[in-house]
Amino acid sequence: MLMMSRIIAPTAVAQPVPDNGLLRRARIRKETALSEQNEQAERGVGEFTLAGAITTTRPAPQTVPEPDEKWELPGGYAHVYYGEGNRGIIRPVLMADGFNLGRSDLDWLYAGLDQGQFPFLTELRRRGRDVILIGFEERTASILDNAQTATAAIMRAMAERLGGTRLMAGGFSMGGLITRYALARMEMQRIDHQTGVYFSYDTPHRGAYIPVGLQAFSHFIPVPNDFARQMDSPAARQMLWRHYDPKTGESGIAPERTEFLKQLDRVGEWPRIPRLLAVANGRGDGTGVAVPPGETVLKVDRVYPGTAFSAQAQGKDVTVAELKRRFPAAEKTITTSGFPELDGAPGGTLRSYGILADALKKAGAQVDLRHEEICFVPSVSAVSIRDLDQQKDLYVNIDSLAPDESHVDDFLCSSETTPHTAVTEELGTWLLDRLPD
Repeated sequence: MLMMSRIIAPTAVAQPVPDNGLLRRARIRKETALSEQNEQAERGVGEFTLAGAITTTRPAPQTVPEPDEKWELPGGYAHVYYGEGNRGIIRPVLMADGFNLGRSDLDWLYAGLDQGQFPFLTELRRRGRDVILIGFEERTASILDNAQTATAAIMRAMAERLGGTRLMAGGFSMGGLITRYALARMEMQRIDHQTGVYFSYDTPHRGAYIPVGLQAFSHFIPVPNDFARQMDSPAARQMLWRHYDPKTGESGIAPERTEFLKQLDRVGEWPRIPRLLAVANGRGDGTGVAVPPGETVLKVDRVYPGTAFSAQAQGKDVTVAELKRRFPAAEKTITTSGFPELDGAPGGTLRSYGILADALKKAGAQVDLRHEEICFVPSVSAVSIRDLDQQKDLYVNIDSLAPDESHVDDFLCSSETTPHTAVTEELGTWLLDRLPD
């Protein structure tokens, strides 16, 4: 008998119905975590500062000699390094630190001045000159306040000097303004500062330039940050040609700069006793940096998405930055009126946009960086021969002007555009050949 069989399909196991509430809550948690991550990234972008070559790139390996003397000074301190063969201070050269946030790091400054393109301090000491580096407790403090530190260093150098060689005193970047004011004020007070030569190294005698859009961005970051503290500091307000006021949203000459210039005028503008020397990291033939006016220099996505910066152009209501953020959501357009084409001007350069791009990338942003370096101290400012207000003055061929149009007795502009405060063989040797007898 034929047996018939049936194939019985297995009973299907019922699948659980998705809990839409669970999925929704998981999605919300993921979005919240991402939002918190993005918010934290936006808030953390401002932990950087803008500064010149000698205080931003610590040469490696760093081999800095131990100072022969360390001085504690009002509002700062100094490190003393004797010249070769000297057993005390015999031929002193005093150099003041420049603009940055916080306390001076004189080991870093020594390395920056000696271990870059040209061993400037080694050459000074080889020639029997005693190097005295002047640092400040707060480099963004008022120039007038830090001038007290420089004055104390000059007085101590005179007191400890063996012999009659006159001092050489000056500084790098803002350090040149500090010592300029200190020496002029001492002369007004009829104090013999015993200084034969004053020098400034890419010092903003007629003002420095940080793009208004960058200054505004520092305050667009929704939490207190180092960049904003630097941009709104007393020194920045005194030194910058134009300053962005976060309270009014306007850019112009800061009241602190107006007052500083009045104080300079009150002490006679410049010291009159020493020979005045100045060098510029920018060129003197009117050739600037290849940054076309109005061109986008930096665009940002993911962190501060949609934010973009443009090179300064001439005209009225020129847009220099479109600022956008998500936490809390905000947008702001930054404009200027009556500015010359400063980003591409002849002068010592700063990685102004490059430094910001680095900070944004570190926070997770996607950046389109087209011009990382722009002018910081125009050549006409560094050698004090023209103001920055007019395009024709900013881009003037300094080499074609009569040298006596400058406020200094002698000056040298770099043959090639170089970073602000970078010590090159060309500029360093020129200064060494003009040391006081």
